Order: sequence, then structure tokens, then C-alpha cells
Amino acid sequence: MKRWPVWAGPVLALAVLLLVFSFYTRPDFLLTVANQLWSCF
Repeated sequence: MKRWPVWAGPVLALAVLLLVFSFYTRPDFLLTVANQLWSCF
């Protein structure tokens, strides 16, 4: 099993944060996701 480089963790965390913040710039997308989530209940 290969070991991940030391920088892989922080880079992955930064990529996830940037993805989440990019969704906040598109409120219609968040509203659609929220509606789909609530329709399950």
C-alpha cells in the first residue's frame, strides 16, 4: 500500500472547501439540493 504524500491531506481539504464555497455563490443550486433532500422525508 502506497503512503500518501504529506501535502495530499491539506490539498484535498482545500479543494473540498473551495468546492463548498463555490456552491454558496449559486443559491439556486443549494435550494434545489435542499428541496430534493426534504422530499425524501
